[in-house]
Amino acid sequence: MNHQTLPRHIGIIMDGNGRWAQQRGLPRTEGHKAGVEAFERICEYAADLGVPVLTFYAFSTENWVRPPQEVGAIMDLFRRQLNSTERRQAENEQKRWRIRYIGDLREDGAVPADILARLRNMETQSADKDKTVVNIAVNYGGQQEILSAAQRLARLCCEGVLVPEELTLQNIEDGLTTAGQPPPDLIIRPSGELRLSNFLLWQSAYAELWFSNILWPDFAPAHLDQALAAYARRNRRFGSSNARQATP
Repeated sequence: MNHQTLPRHIGIIMDGNGRWAQQRGLPRTEGHKAGVEAFERICEYAADLGVPVLTFYAFSTENWVRPPQEVGAIMDLFRRQLNSTERRQAENEQKRWRIRYIGDLREDGAVPADILARLRNMETQSADKDKTVVNIAVNYGGQQEILSAAQRLARLCCEGVLVPEELTLQNIEDGLTTAGQPPPDLIIRPSGELRLSNFLLWQSAYAELWFSNILWPDFAPAHLDQALAAYARRNRRFGSSNARQATP
């Protein structure tokens, strides 16, 4: 892939796990297990290509309304994935991935305390890595993220630190969970759905969107190549009349 057209940041909505399992007569939980395998291979492949930032939508704020048994199984998958990652510590050091978890991860929030503690530990262990930033969105919602950033600014204005009339877009971006990272150039959604589903709403203002009917567990490096090829062919105008290259 030509590095001049390689996205600086790719967001991926990992969708279709349940349908994948149902098509095979399997419990939905098996689809989520297969989805974890897809995450691992795509993350590895994209990082090897040299994509600087990847954001994977793993669990949304809306997903808590799913049947308790399914939610519990997903939380157990998080635990098993963390176990696996911790066992491969030496391998992780060589990859030089910085792992970050974004979303509503308050100590008194919905994410189980044992998982939350291990997510924080994983972030700490990889904080000095410099190859690829891997954001994993857990208990994440784009609208909720914007609301949280607005509440932060409201507090600062009430304290006299900021003046409402002088607020800028950068003030809001500084309060987002992706602060300091480039906005996503490309958002990928498999499974046939044609919407963002509350994913990186602020950050995706000028992102290119690529949709596919492939269910996430079947998503392979070849499909990512298709998305990247489509991205490289697009002229990005960012609201102006002058076309810009795929990557500034």
